[in-house]
Amino acid sequence: MTETKGTSKRFGDYFHGDKTIWAIVGVLSVISLLVVWSSTGSLAYKYHGGNTMYYIIKHAGLMFFGLLIMFIAHNVKYKYYSRFSQILLFIAVPLLLITLFSGANLNEARRWLQIPGTSLSFQTSDMAKLALIMYLARLLTKKQEDIKDLKKGFIPLMIPIILTVGLILPANFSTAAILFVTSLILLFIGRINLKYILGVIGIGLVSVGILLAVAQFYPKVLPRLGTWQTRFENFTDKDSEGNYQAEQSKIAIATGGVFGKAPGNSMQRNFLPHPYSDFIYAIIIEEYGLVGGLIVLMLYLILLYRAVQIALKSPGTFGAFLSLGLMFSLVFQAFINMAVVVNLLPVTGQPLPLLSMGGTSFWFTSFSIGIVLSVSREVKLSENEKTEGNE
Repeated sequence: MTETKGTSKRFGDYFHGDKTIWAIVGVLSVISLLVVWSSTGSLAYKYHGGNTMYYIIKHAGLMFFGLLIMFIAHNVKYKYYSRFSQILLFIAVPLLLITLFSGANLNEARRWLQIPGTSLSFQTSDMAKLALIMYLARLLTKKQEDIKDLKKGFIPLMIPIILTVGLILPANFSTAAILFVTSLILLFIGRINLKYILGVIGIGLVSVGILLAVAQFYPKVLPRLGTWQTRFENFTDKDSEGNYQAEQSKIAIATGGVFGKAPGNSMQRNFLPHPYSDFIYAIIIEEYGLVGGLIVLMLYLILLYRAVQIALKSPGTFGAFLSLGLMFSLVFQAFINMAVVVNLLPVTGQPLPLLSMGGTSFWFTSFSIGIVLSVSREVKLSENEKTEGNE
C-alpha cells in the first residue's frame, strides 16, 4: 500500500515572493495599529464621546482591505501591469484635472475626490503617482534600443512626467516634488543620457522660479503659494510662533529618551496636530524611544534593499524598473515624513507609508508593495527552475 503525500497547505504557503518584505509589512502594520490606537485618544473624546475603539476599528478595517489588495496584487503576474499602467494613467490624468478644478477644497488645496455612493474620498495624486511610475517602467523597457536618443527615447518619457507632475503641483507641492525626483531617478537607472536629466532639472528650477514670480502678482495661479511661504518662513525662523507643530514634535522626541515612555503613554498626542498621520513618527519615538525610531527607519531601508535585490535578479527589465521605482517612491516619502518630524525639513503634509492612519493612501501603498512582491514571486520561480535544471 503506497502512501500519498498530504495536499494541505500551511498558512504561509499562500504568501509568495520575498518573505522579508512580507515580514516587514506585518511588523509595520502591528506598530501602526498600536500607535494609531494611542494617538487618536483625544480625537475619540472630541468626536465620539470617548469611544477610543472607534478609530482603531476603522483603521484596522481599512488596513485589512489594503492588505487584501496587496495579497491579490502579488498573485497577478507582474507583466500584466505593463498594459494596466496605460489604462491607469489614462484614468488618473483626467481625474487630476477634475480634482484641480472641482475637487474638495481644504486649506486652499483641491486634492480630494469623493468616491460616488460612499463617504470615502481619495487623493487622486496617489493614483497618479502609482500610474506614472508603472508607465515609466513600461516605456523604459520598450525604448532601451533608443534610450540615448533625444526624440525617440527622452522626450516620450518626459511628456507623461511633465503632464502628471504639472497637474499635481498646484495643490500638492511635496507630492509633485517626490514624484518628479523618483521619475528622474528611474530615468537615470534606465540609462537616459545624464545631460538630458541635468537639463530637465535646470529647466524645472527656472520654470518653478518663473511660476512663483507670476503667482506673486496673480495669486489665483497658485492659491497655495501663501501656505508654502509661511511654512518655509516658520522653518527658517526658529523663534516663530508658527513653529507650533515642530516644537511639539521636538518635545515628543526629547521626552521619549532612548527606550520611550511605553505604548499608550504619549503626552504630546494631546498637543500635536495630526499625531495619527503627519506626525505619527514623533509619537513612535515618544512611546518607543530612540530605539523604536531607529527600528522603523531600518525597516524602510531594508525594504529598499530588498527591492534592489529583486531588481538585480529580475528576469526582465520591466520588473526591475517596477521594483526600484515603486519602492524608492515609498521609502523616499517615508524619509521626507521623518525629516519633517525631526525638523530637518518644513512641514509637508506627507503621511508615513504603512503607519499613518488613512484609507486610500494605505491602499495605493499596499498595491505598490503587492506589485513588488509579484516581481519577487517571479524571481523565486525563476530561481527554482534554475535549481531544478541543475539537478
